[in-house]
Amino acid sequence: MSNITSKIEELVSPILQELNLDLVDIEYVKEGRDWFLRIYIDTPTGGIDIEQCAQVSEKLSEKLDVEDPISENYFLEVSSPGAERPLKKDADFTKAIGKYVYIKTYEPVNGAKEFEGTLLSYSLEEGALIEVRVKTRRVKIQIEKEKIALARLAIDFSA
Repeated sequence: MSNITSKIEELVSPILQELNLDLVDIEYVKEGRDWFLRIYIDTPTGGIDIEQCAQVSEKLSEKLDVEDPISENYFLEVSSPGAERPLKKDADFTKAIGKYVYIKTYEPVNGAKEFEGTLLSYSLEEGALIEVRVKTRRVKIQIEKEKIALARLAIDFSA
């Protein structure tokens, strides 16, 4: 899978650069009998429209027809990452400082593996510092980068 997503990233990156768009994520997954190639894009300032998605889809389809890196039949989907966009790259975490996030870890940190709260800071050396609510208190938790299994923006329903 990672060979395919790497090849797709090589193909889509020049298209996105030309259109001044950011690559958020690439998924190549099987759901039921069907394969899906999903490209999640955004603008540097945030917010993408359907015309931009269609433009990327058309240009990428042309390249995929020529290069043909995927042997199976698949559906190509180009879309916005949505309100709960994933945080994968260091730059994603940096942009998310001050925002409400969800982080799941590979192993327990302070006795838990799932956290929702405000991302206070992020660095390569120290990882993510998140402020979570525990009953009526606010607690700061440091999560090393290597322990983060999944991270994404989250919607705060408590506010």
